[in-house]
Formats: sequence, C-alpha cells, structure tokens
Amino acid sequence: MPGQRLVIDQLARELQTSSIPIREAIRQLEAEGLIEYKHNIGPVVAPINESEYYENLQVLAVLEGYAVSSCSQNFPAAKIMKLKEKNKQMKEALEDFDIIAFAKLNAEFHHLIYEESTNKVLIENIQNLWKRLDSIRGIGSTLYSVRVKESIKEHEEIITLLEKKADPQIIEELVRKHKLRTAEDFERRRSMRMENTLES
Repeated sequence: MPGQRLVIDQLARELQTSSIPIREAIRQLEAEGLIEYKHNIGPVVAPINESEYYENLQVLAVLEGYAVSSCSQNFPAAKIMKLKEKNKQMKEALEDFDIIAFAKLNAEFHHLIYEESTNKVLIENIQNLWKRLDSIRGIGSTLYSVRVKESIKEHEEIITLLEKKADPQIIEELVRKHKLRTAEDFERRRSMRMENTLES
C-alpha cells in the first residue's frame, strides 16, 4: 500500500532469497518512481499521485495509438484469435465480478497488440507507463466504473479494424480515444470524489 515501509530482510525471508536481488528490485522500482527513500525509515511505497495517473494515461493513449497503427497492416491472424479470446475472458471476469482478473486480462489484451510493433524504444516506454499506472490501478481506482463494459465493446471495435486491416489512421484514432475515455472517466470520478469530500 502507498506509504508502506519495505523491510529488505523481511522480504528476503518471505521470498526465500538473498537480500541482493531485493535491493536491485527496489533500486529499479525507485527509478520508476514506485518507491521512494525516506530519511531514518528506508524504502517505502510511493504515495499515489492521481493527477500524475491521469497525465500518464494521456501519454499512453498517444503511444499505444501509434504503436497499434504502425503494426496494423501486418497484424497476424493468430493474434486476432488471441485478442478475441482475451476479450471473451474479460466479459466472463466482469460477470463474475472478478475485477483483479479483469484488470490482468485487460493488460494482456493491450500487450498482445503493441508488442507487434517493431519499435523497441516505443514498446519499452509503453511498458514503463503501464508499470507506473499499475501502482495506482492495483487499488482498483479505475475499475469500479461503467467504463469496464464500454471498454470491452471498444476492444471489439479495435479487433474488427485490425481484422479488416483498416486505415492505420482510423485505428490509431480509435485506440487513442479508447485510452483517453478511460482517462476522462477517471478524472470525472476523481473530481466528484473531491467535491463530496469538501461538502462533508
């Protein structure tokens, strides 16, 4: 949880490993902004910055849109089938109210698409943004929303366009809008929550 102290020796015992890989992992997470060092305390989970979450989603919308459009004309048919299966599993997870499974499948869905891009720098930046977003998404801040049903429908539209090898610009715009709608929904609910807090 945000603010939670990370005790290296305790983590090493729990994971049955030495402290060296734990220290390496903490250094990596610190570089990604997910962990911060506090004087006389040590490493702690970084606090949630919801405005940063919104901004990261906006950037991710642009990067993923470009990544998908750049590989859309040569997208493998076998991958289309995998995308359909992931979306079907997402529907089932939603019916079972399994939000954690839904989030995991959603990430896998997007990963299946953008990993087809040949631009390794682009993929690396997208993956880093997903990691940053996951530090907030893990508490379910974006998932308890009507957006989840809309998201599945939008996935179906993306699959259809990839299957038809539609104009890359049209695909890019749809993928970008798909992410931006999530960002807008998050920001709208955040504003409502802040207003309710001020009223109470």
